[in-house]
Amino acid sequence: TSFCSVAFQTFYSETVKASTRSMASKTPVGFIGLGNMGTPMAKNLLRNGYPVIATDVFPESCKELQDTGAQVVDSPADVAEKADRIITMLPSSPNVIEVYTGPNGILKKVKKGTLLIDSSTIDPAVSREMAVAAEKMGAVFMDAPVSGGVGAASMAKLTFMVGGVEEEYNAAQELLTCMGANVVYCGQVGTGQAAKICNNMLLAIGMIGTAETMNLGIRLGLDPKLLAKILNMSSGRCWSSDTYNPVPGVMEGVPSANNYQGGFGTTLMAKDLGLAQNTATNTKTPIPLGSLAHQIYRVMCSRGYANKDFSSVFQFLREEEGQ
Repeated sequence: TSFCSVAFQTFYSETVKASTRSMASKTPVGFIGLGNMGTPMAKNLLRNGYPVIATDVFPESCKELQDTGAQVVDSPADVAEKADRIITMLPSSPNVIEVYTGPNGILKKVKKGTLLIDSSTIDPAVSREMAVAAEKMGAVFMDAPVSGGVGAASMAKLTFMVGGVEEEYNAAQELLTCMGANVVYCGQVGTGQAAKICNNMLLAIGMIGTAETMNLGIRLGLDPKLLAKILNMSSGRCWSSDTYNPVPGVMEGVPSANNYQGGFGTTLMAKDLGLAQNTATNTKTPIPLGSLAHQIYRVMCSRGYANKDFSSVFQFLREEEGQ
């Protein structure tokens, strides 16, 4: 046999092995929770060649994904019957508890060895509870909350913060890289949630600070675009001032340019700040500005800002001064 044909045979068998491996890895992925974030995330799995088996508590939420080629089933238990890798993207801790441990929950029908990845933002203690419950059924639970919002979900540019058994991280990473640009291992179960909660607390404090600053500058006669430009070349610069400015007319393509529609809702920010407050109380950690941010966003929810983007705190502050 010539060297060339041996080399070709080796190349061919390696290629076949590699393609078999990639085919094997394209087994169905379950996806539960098809809201503003879940739908684009699941679409990116489909784009990457993964068959998706999905469900949502609101059947009408499934239509868009079904039209894109996903198989829709009736309950989380049905998903667990058909897939051994499942991603959940749900609004809050009670929803996660219901989807995993409820009468039609994942753990009713979960197969041994199933990988469960929860991308909801919830209390780290609930993540740890779910991990224990999953382990009893022979499954593996990891928390992988996201940062980046709806835009990043659509463009597969999310950041995933992952907590769980390190040996399972590669298996989770394979799926998460289809939906995000950054996947970071944080440590044991619950540490992904901890990182997310800390980030969002800082985000809220920064947004309120930016809104106050812009409002004061405008009241002092400064042009808002000019003030933003100065802040963004100075030590006060932050994400809320240079990427997501809360003042209408300063930036294109952000919620403030669209009457605060879309983006990251005030209700969700209030929820995340509530999680920060709970974890701070449990660990006896002082968070004076985090607590104040929590109260401001809670008041906003009761004043008609619940469904507006969290940058609407600028509008809220303008209203407060008018009273």
